[in-house]
Amino acid sequence: MSLLRDYSRQARTYDKTRSASPSVLGPLREALEGAPGRRLVDVGGGTGNYSAALRDEGWKPLVIDRQPEMLAQAAAKGLETIEGDAQRLPLADESVDAVMLVSMLHHVENPPAALAEARRVLRPGGRLALMVFTREDVTDLWLTDYFPSTHAWMTESHPTLDELLALLPGARHLEVVYRDLEDASLAALAGHPELLADPRYHRQTSYFDRLDREHPGELKAGLDRLRDDLAADRAPTTPGKGSVLAYEKS
Repeated sequence: MSLLRDYSRQARTYDKTRSASPSVLGPLREALEGAPGRRLVDVGGGTGNYSAALRDEGWKPLVIDRQPEMLAQAAAKGLETIEGDAQRLPLADESVDAVMLVSMLHHVENPPAALAEARRVLRPGGRLALMVFTREDVTDLWLTDYFPSTHAWMTESHPTLDELLALLPGARHLEVVYRDLEDASLAALAGHPELLADPRYHRQTSYFDRLDREHPGELKAGLDRLRDDLAADRAPTTPGKGSVLAYEKS
């Protein structure tokens, strides 16, 4: 089950809080190192912030996304874009040197199909960098204590590490440790509860977008409780975790 298919509303404000994070870029670089060339496909790349950062380091990125409003933002940064679905990439077999999927797999209806497509378009020796939140990563998030209904769908939409490794045989697991807020994802914001209570930040995450649509009463109650805990200096401050899987096509 995907968390959020339509990002048209978020496209207008996404870049205000969701830039390329150094905490994520480090493991991404490590995963992409050794690719046979510099042609990089950013699947589900949205507004292209990670592509732009890697372009500045010599990569030749192509951003593919199914949301035209997000792609318009990427194109405005001078990035090459194609509208397309991660589960049916509009690319030939073995046509690119590297593929990255950054914090997008939980929005895909069929994650195994998306990963199979990413492997299909890679040349032999090509590198795939999958930045995800595994089920183990999201299980540790303290937010489900404040918003208990989210536990079920966060579990359902985030595969386990072993499930992902089975889809990418031989991949290495690299931990993402959040030390910045350049990309204010839910995991990064978990270390800054005062910002999580701020709608300018939490509205930019699919987690709170879905919670607002499906359980607005729970959202309000949880935020009220969080603000009370902030005022009493007892709010949790443990940041979330992320994972990058580094795969080489044989």
